[in-house]
Amino acid sequence: MCLAIPAQVLSVDPATATAMVNLDGVRRSISLALVETVAVGDYVLVHVGYALNRISPEEAAQTLALMQEAGALAGPPSEAASPRPGERAAGTTTDRSEESQS
Repeated sequence: MCLAIPAQVLSVDPATATAMVNLDGVRRSISLALVETVAVGDYVLVHVGYALNRISPEEAAQTLALMQEAGALAGPPSEAASPRPGERAAGTTTDRSEESQS
């Protein structure tokens, strides 16, 4: 599953097609290569360091509120779901290089 997070543009550098954004309280540099026009104060959806598109401030606020609510509902991972030292998490596979050493 992919997740794009709303971020507010703090500054734009047209020479490098990058912007500094506020991403949930963290300042981060992102690429603007995939969007045409972005200005300071705009909101963009960010995924893996790229602005995917501009969104309205209302859509950004709604999305951030839903994400906070979902995070609050998820809670910390259960102890049963966490692998013990030396064990693999459920659903993971071994690396071929590890198999050849066995």
